[in-house]
Amino acid sequence: MRVTGWAVLALVSACQASGQAALPPVVAKAPHPTRCLLTTPDPRAGAAARVRLGRDLERYLERQPGRVVYAAHDLATGVRLGHGEHQHDMITASGAKVDILTALLLRRARLDAGERDLASRMIRESDNSAADALWGRVGAGDGMSRFYRRVGLRETVPGPSRFWGGTLTSPADRLRLLKVLVNGSKGLGTADRDLVLGLMGRVQRDQSWGVSAAARQGERVALKNGWTPRPFIHNTWAVTSYGRILGPGRDLLLSVQTDRQPGEGAGIETIEGLARMIGRRLADLSPLRTRPCAATP
Repeated sequence: MRVTGWAVLALVSACQASGQAALPPVVAKAPHPTRCLLTTPDPRAGAAARVRLGRDLERYLERQPGRVVYAAHDLATGVRLGHGEHQHDMITASGAKVDILTALLLRRARLDAGERDLASRMIRESDNSAADALWGRVGAGDGMSRFYRRVGLRETVPGPSRFWGGTLTSPADRLRLLKVLVNGSKGLGTADRDLVLGLMGRVQRDQSWGVSAAARQGERVALKNGWTPRPFIHNTWAVTSYGRILGPGRDLLLSVQTDRQPGEGAGIETIEGLARMIGRRLADLSPLRTRPCAATP
């Protein structure tokens, strides 16, 4: 209720006449005007942060064993990063299991109960027997070659014969596959994409390592990892991880592939160190600055 000066005087006079103590005068204060602020991108600060991150990533990779290549694309901000992202002779191992399921979904109007069970075990548990069964149902190497042409994975070659784990690919093609799952493709409906990404988001806890290290608190991760010994290549390992990290202001697609690693653990450590560095500093590459709005004449 607004109290005018005349109302205050009348109230004071009435109180004095009745012998009651006079109330203190009420002073109405005008609210502070809202300050106008303008938020805009700061490309200069972003470019400087990108140079620093690129230098630190390069130094990190120089200290790691074997070969390490990666590609990153934040769909929310458009930021891209990469090193050797078109190196297309990197073995996928179990990373190819997402390819198999996506190819199957493009071939079938719907999966039967048995195929859905196989798909779940293949992605969530990384079950090799389930992958063997579905590899045959997509037409093995020939069927997968048709799938790769259809979705534009030009740097991926299926493994020979029944050896789906020998599929060769590049980090750039891993991101292309993720974009098919995120954005869609002709013949691949929303329910199909939700199925694949949903399974990738519920992998067994002991298989949730890798690019998940890029996630901030509360962000959602959907990933698939691959790991295999390479006894004929100096008794080393190939270890890979790719996936999607989704959170406020972020929709990061990230693929890190390694080979010639001294062991599985070394490969995992390398992937997670790289992913963690990118995840912590990604926001610095698209900073915002806030300044007062221009005064109106």
